[in-house]
Amino acid sequence: MQITIGKLAETGGVGVETIRYYQRRGLMATPVRSGGDAWGRGVRRYGEADLRRLRFIRSAQAAGFTLDAISDLLALEASDDRVRVRELARQRIDALDAKIAQMTETRAALARLADQCAASDRGPCPILAAFEP
Repeated sequence: MQITIGKLAETGGVGVETIRYYQRRGLMATPVRSGGDAWGRGVRRYGEADLRRLRFIRSAQAAGFTLDAISDLLALEASDDRVRVRELARQRIDALDAKIAQMTETRAALARLADQCAASDRGPCPILAAFEP
């Protein structure tokens, strides 16, 4: 498989500029141009490995990893340092647990306000009052 950056972007579900950004960040390689014209302009071609790398990056982002952490994961892939990979995964799990706890607390507070709002039609709405400075 040899495709252009546009086709890689389309297949990977991202924009061309996203791929270029990943390349600038060192997350993806920039292939050399091939088949140049009279002015030396050629086309960069991407292969299956590039698509796998792009899908890895997107999946890791969907799991909440930052691009810096993804860079670490990609470097660890080559070294097979499972201890460090597990450590990064555990850090992400801890961050998710903290976010879940915060969201659960926020949901409970909003549910209490909604119950208070429903309890009476008089006076200011407790929901609106809670958001006032």
